[in-house]
Amino acid sequence: MKKAKVALITGLTWGLTVPVALSAFSVTWQSKRTLIFREDWKEIPAEIPVTQDHVANPQLRLYRYGTSADRIKKSNHPEIPNDPFYVWSGECDGTWAVTLSLNDGRPVDLSEGVIRWRSRQSGGHSLRVLIRLPDGRFFVSDQGDDRSDDWHVHEFVAEELTWREVDLNSFQLAPETGLPDLKQVWEIGFTDLKAGRGSDYSSRVDWIEVLGSNN
Repeated sequence: MKKAKVALITGLTWGLTVPVALSAFSVTWQSKRTLIFREDWKEIPAEIPVTQDHVANPQLRLYRYGTSADRIKKSNHPEIPNDPFYVWSGECDGTWAVTLSLNDGRPVDLSEGVIRWRSRQSGGHSLRVLIRLPDGRFFVSDQGDDRSDDWHVHEFVAEELTWREVDLNSFQLAPETGLPDLKQVWEIGFTDLKAGRGSDYSSRVDWIEVLGSNN
């Protein structure tokens, strides 16, 4: 990652001039990314399925996919202190995926983008980034956010991922990995490519944010 390389170089004892210059480069590189959107889900009672009514950001539109699209839950447990309001796959006995897009129809430039979320996976589930391109094809990242015992924040750098085209009804993956054109992405979301089986075999997403460029 570019940021990690800057941190390594600036740690060397070359004097003051070089580290200052490299730090300035790091700020410039990071400044190319802007927050395109963030979604935290409305703090309203749990319901199956999650719908547009649960989307807190008025600039976003929600999409559900897969054979279990109508079993994706917006969950919360009021009896648990500080339990977040989150999307949960535990009721999905088949394929499932959630994506978001900008209401005004603008695509997102993810060529130097970052996707972050706060999540928790169990039972071997690994949450992956899912994107939809202008031609209607969906691609899922090979890399995922794996099982954890508690909520945590995970970050993906889009240009460092490898991708496979995916059929969202069968979860059949294309055999070849590749790098689709990330300059125009219409929908961004997540799936773990697995059916859920309750709390011990599922994925949870508290919030998601996308940094990139508007086309």
